[in-house]
Order: sequence, then structure tokens, then C-alpha cells
Amino acid sequence: MTLSVDLETCSHPLLAQLVALRDEGVRMEQALETELAAVSPEFHASARNFLHYLAIRQHDIRPLQRDLAALGLSSLGVLESHVMASLNAVTARLEDIRGQDETEKPEPPVDFVTGLGLLQSHADLLLGTPNDGREVRIMVTLPSEAAQDRELIRALIHSGMEVARINCAHDDAEAWKTMARHVREEAFAQGKTCRVQIDLAGPKSRTGKLRALGHMLKIKPERDFRGQVLREGLLWVTPATHPVSYAASGLKPAGANESVACLLFAGEGLDTLGEGDALELRDARGRLRSARVLRVNAHGCLLGFDSVALIEDSAELRSTHKHKPHLRGTLAGAPEVQEELRLCMDDTLVLTRAELPGQAAEVDAAGRVLEPARLHCSLEAAFVDARAGQAVWLDDGRIGARIERMNAETIELRITYAAPEGSRLKAEKGINFPDTYFHVPALTEKDVQDLEAMHAHCDLVAFSFVREPADVALLQSHLARLQANHLGIVLKIENRQAFENLPRLLLAGMRSPQLGVMVARGDLAVELGFERLSEVQEEIIWLCEAAHVPVIWATQILENMAKSGAPSRPEVTDAAMSIRAECVMLNKGPHIVSALDFLIRVLARMEGHYSKRMATLRKLSIAGSVKGV
Repeated sequence: MTLSVDLETCSHPLLAQLVALRDEGVRMEQALETELAAVSPEFHASARNFLHYLAIRQHDIRPLQRDLAALGLSSLGVLESHVMASLNAVTARLEDIRGQDETEKPEPPVDFVTGLGLLQSHADLLLGTPNDGREVRIMVTLPSEAAQDRELIRALIHSGMEVARINCAHDDAEAWKTMARHVREEAFAQGKTCRVQIDLAGPKSRTGKLRALGHMLKIKPERDFRGQVLREGLLWVTPATHPVSYAASGLKPAGANESVACLLFAGEGLDTLGEGDALELRDARGRLRSARVLRVNAHGCLLGFDSVALIEDSAELRSTHKHKPHLRGTLAGAPEVQEELRLCMDDTLVLTRAELPGQAAEVDAAGRVLEPARLHCSLEAAFVDARAGQAVWLDDGRIGARIERMNAETIELRITYAAPEGSRLKAEKGINFPDTYFHVPALTEKDVQDLEAMHAHCDLVAFSFVREPADVALLQSHLARLQANHLGIVLKIENRQAFENLPRLLLAGMRSPQLGVMVARGDLAVELGFERLSEVQEEIIWLCEAAHVPVIWATQILENMAKSGAPSRPEVTDAAMSIRAECVMLNKGPHIVSALDFLIRVLARMEGHYSKRMATLRKLSIAGSVKGV
């Protein structure tokens, strides 16, 4: 059966729709002429293209796309980086089909080549040129140890880190400056470039400390399925009078973990130890535990335990050799052990404004609650702006709640979502108020101080808790005051207001010569709902591509591998999809170098298949399995 298509008849309404879309783009550009005039020259063409895209995305053009595809024309499915050029090209083709003269068309700000080129050049300027011919850059969050462990930074840069991220929510300015200096020096030594990004902490919304039960460190050996010790549990012991971390000690025994627990020793005889010496201590359970000296130098000794040891502060460490110099002293510096808070469905949790240690619910012998669980919330604005009936999520969405009642000092929550056996809640976990609009500056006094301390030591400033254009203008004004306008700005999209205001945030950000967007997927999932995360991250990528603004894909990329050394299947697929962004962020973990190496291999394979959302048809090895074609 042969079907005939009257192309001239079909193309007439399509041509009218295309012209209408094109005209709307022009009108939006004219209506926002004032905003365009404030944009940095580097982003002027990009801002015009962005406005054209916004005009189109105010309509559902799926029927138009289907009709264009039926005629064998472009369905406008990948027009983000060159909107007007795409509309003009398809319009010209339809005019040709109808046999009419080509009409005058608006001059596009970018064409099919320059649009993609602007996105690439903006990414290179902000994030640096990728190493090893890759298209996607890799950012790595530096742990606190990076201030002492220069070898870690050397390994990360050698493996392919292009941006080092310093989180200003932890450590202090001296540690951050040391990290930045190590990055600069190691990159120079290896003949590579590596940007330094600081993340301003913003207004913290976290749980406070729980009631302390004591201080204890657990040392645990690694065993096989028969219970035989494969690797001893490691403990670095260093003098309390002049402590040196294991990372800075210069000792790196083969097979050791990348991070080693440390305790301080007060006593005598530490400097007399030699490799192979036997020591012992009595742990928190009263059990005698033996250890042997694996490595030793002037900074301390590395001990190996073949049994689990629960070491409390003030535990006595002594030598067992009768014919060797005597070692005897006490250990200190074990981490604080806090009370566990376990919450179940319908439980009550009281958030307190006062910074008091949290505690579990008090119950009587019959299990009746006498006093509900209480926990400090670090965000003071919550006690002003939150309202009864609004949702609250804790610990990255693991626990859900609704506000029952509140006053200036407390917020009473009813738990609405938790694991069947209850969910544990610890200190320093995030608290999200997705329904609440906060009247609080996005830049805190601490953020301003951190910016003043670090602006001369970084290349990019990541802006947490940004919600509206005024927030962006505030950061830009501080950068201008510090004569640091050249620094790149990265807008962290991590709450509902930021996502809903993203077009306006991008226009405000384009007043700076360097701009990027970080998709903070963890907080976004909590704020907008996990079921919306995939949709939301796609929309952010589309908008940023239209604005020629590079995207950083963040949160939980290969998190399991960074922590345990082995990736899960879902996170491998997730890592592969990060090819859509200009940069991927890995978080810290004891196996971060291995995770970085693995991610580079995944991206190298995927770059042969994808460029943004456009499939590129490279040669497939399996296609050759069918011969004769």
C-alpha cells in the first residue's frame, strides 16, 4: 500500500506555528531589554538565546514536534544551545516545501556551531580544560586530612581531578589555605591545571549534638569467611605533647587503609619501641587486647590488633616484653559516643532553638512517653518562618515529619515517615523545610568572613542556600568589594525556591563573567520529592544548556565505592549518565582515588556514545557480529 502525503497542505499550519514561536522569542527579548543590558559581555549572546528558549518552553509543542518529524524535518528536540537558528532553519525548509520565497528572519544570537562553542568555552573558563582529552571534568571534595596529607592531593591530581572542592562548613581558613596551596603546587609539579572551589556553608539547618555517653574508639580487624584475620585493625599512637597525624608521619605500610585511627599517648617509653614489639591494653569491656608494633618512627608507632578492641579515653597501654625498656601510659583522643535517637511512625520529636544536647524520649515501665525526644535545630529562622502543617524532612529524607505546633523556642514534629523498625537520627544531619519560605540572608556573617579569607586562594565560589536574584546580587557585591569579580560563581540549586526561580537566578548570575550551576541532587530530592528528581535535574540541564552555563552533577556519585571500595550497580549507571554535565563531583571517602579512576573509565566509554542529549553513532563492536550487511 502506498501513502501519499500532501506536503504543501501539511506544512502550512506548521509554518504558522513556527513563526509564532519565533516571534514570541523576539518579544521576550525586547521585553527584558533592561535585564539583557546588565548581563556581562561574555554572556550577552547566551542570555538572548536563553530568553528565546524560555519563550518556547512556555508552550507544549509536542504535537508540532510529531508533525515535523513526520515530514522528515528536525523535531526541535535538541535546540537548547541554538534556539533561533533552529527555528529559522526549519522555517526555511518549510517555505521551500511550499515553493515560496524565503522570508526575512530574525538574526540569531548564535548558530549551530557557535552555540555549542559558547557552552564549551564557558566551561573551560570556569572549570578548566579537561585532562586526557575528556569532555567531562571531575571535581573532588577534599577531606580534612588533605591539609596534612599532600600525597592524597598528589594522587588525585595524577588520576585526573580537575577541580578541588573545599567545603567551608568544616575545618578553618588555615586548613583551607594549606589545601589550596597543596593543590596549586602539585598541579604545577605534574604540568596540569586544577581549579580550587570553595563552598560557602550558608545558613546551616542541621541537627545538634546528642547527649554524650563517653569517648570510645573501635578498632576492628578484617576477617575472611572462616574468621581468619586478613588484615589487622590499625591504630596510630602519637605523643600527646607533640602529636603528628599518621598521614603526616611519612609511614605508609603496604596494604594499610587510606585512613588510620589516631590516639594520643601520655606516658613514657614510646620512643623506645621497635617493630615487632608486643603491647597490651584492657578495653571498655574489661577484655585484655594485644597489639604489635608494625611501624615506628620519631612521630609515633602504628599498632596492629588481631581482635576487636573498644578503647576508651584513659585506657592504659603497656609493653609485655620483660627484657625490653618499659612502656607505660594512657591513651586519649577517642571520638565522643553520643546517645542514639531512634524515631518511629507517629513519634513526637521536639526541635529546640536552645543549643542543648538532644536526648531520646523518656518512657515509664509500661512504655508510656513521659517526655518526647528533643534535638537542637541550628537554623534559627525556622522558629520564625515555619508554620504548623508544613512538612519537615531529616537526614536526607530518611525521616519525614509534619509540624504539629510551634512557638519561638520549640517546633513539635509528628513523625510521618520512618523505617518499620524505626530510623536512627544522629548529630549534624540535615533538616529540610520544603514548604517554608525563609526570610534570612543567603550569605551569613561567617560566609563573608570565609570569602574575605579565601578569595585570593580560589578560582570558584559555590553559593549555598541561594534562592532569589537578590542573593546573587549580594554575593556579586561582596566580590566587587574584594576586587574579586574575576572569580567564577557556582549557584547550588538545592532547595525548592532556587529551582522555581532558576531562570531569574541564571539571568542574575550572567552579570558575572564566569557562571556555573551545581545540581545538588540530595537536597533537591528531599525538597521536591524523590519521584520528581529525574524530571527536575533534566529541566535544570536544559535551562543551563540554553544559557550556555556549565553544569556540575553532584551528590552521591559513586558514594558506595568511595566509602567501601566497590560500586553498586545502580550507582554505575548513575555515574554513566553524568556524561550529560560539564563536570561531575565526587565526595570524599577512604577509597576516593579508586572511585576517581573508575569514574574516568566509565566516562571515557560513555563519551563515545553521547554528547549532551544527542546520540552520536560511533562504531559498535557488536554490530559486526551480523555479516553481509
